[in-house]
Amino acid sequence: MPSTRDIRRRIKSVKNTAQITKAMQMVAASKMRKAQQAAIAGHPYVQLLNRMLVSLHGKVNPTAHPLLEEREVKKELVLVVSTDKGLCGGLNTNLFREIAKYDPAKTEFVSIGRKGKQFLARTKRNLLADFELADRPSFLEVKSVSKFLVEKFLGKEVDKVTILFSRFVNTLNQEPRAATLLPLAALPVNKEFEEHQKDDGAQFIFEPDEETVLDQLLPYYIHYGAYQAVLDARASEHSARMVAMKNATDNAKSLVKDLTLEYNKVRQAAITSELLEITTAQMALA
Repeated sequence: MPSTRDIRRRIKSVKNTAQITKAMQMVAASKMRKAQQAAIAGHPYVQLLNRMLVSLHGKVNPTAHPLLEEREVKKELVLVVSTDKGLCGGLNTNLFREIAKYDPAKTEFVSIGRKGKQFLARTKRNLLADFELADRPSFLEVKSVSKFLVEKFLGKEVDKVTILFSRFVNTLNQEPRAATLLPLAALPVNKEFEEHQKDDGAQFIFEPDEETVLDQLLPYYIHYGAYQAVLDARASEHSARMVAMKNATDNAKSLVKDLTLEYNKVRQAAITSELLEITTAQMALA
């Protein structure tokens, strides 16, 4: 049975840990709100880009643009968006489980985040490049990454580009998702918008012409798609870390209660034993 001194030390240690996890929880909660707002704010813009592409659907020749070229996939490039730090539950573990599904002989990787870089190096996968982004990355920062991916595809060094990230659903739920970034073999079709367009009979006029607009829109669509994925990954990271730190704090508080109860029992047993010894000594002297 541990002594009261050992239990007191454990209680003090757990309380200190709880203070640290509580502080990390508050920091993560503050970052989480900003990251969630940024990720959610970008969704309407993505939908607007999608609508513009839908309106171009059927008006252009899909084989006219190199970003729409569909080739036999002999080599695939995967962009892995992970976190720089740990303590965010199973977020990175779930993401790395998806990486294991790719054939190392036919897949090359680009990483954002130190955890992804370490995992790829540990599993001896082909890492072409590693990018470091700020905690709140700008569009221009992410564009440098997506431009690298586009150059690899246009140079025919790879036949397919996929982005693997943690999709933000809500504070308690984040799911790993693999989205094809290139090629854009078929323009995305929003069925609801297509039906709405048929109902109101709206017609879109593109200046100077559809091909020129498509030539400008497709690269931007790819750049912003990568940026939105990074925003989702950041929102997922801070949400998962906030939940993990909250659970750790709650578990620490529960452990302190159990240790305090055990301490009181041991202390009571020691006091009872001392009283018995005193009583026994008095009876022996009488």
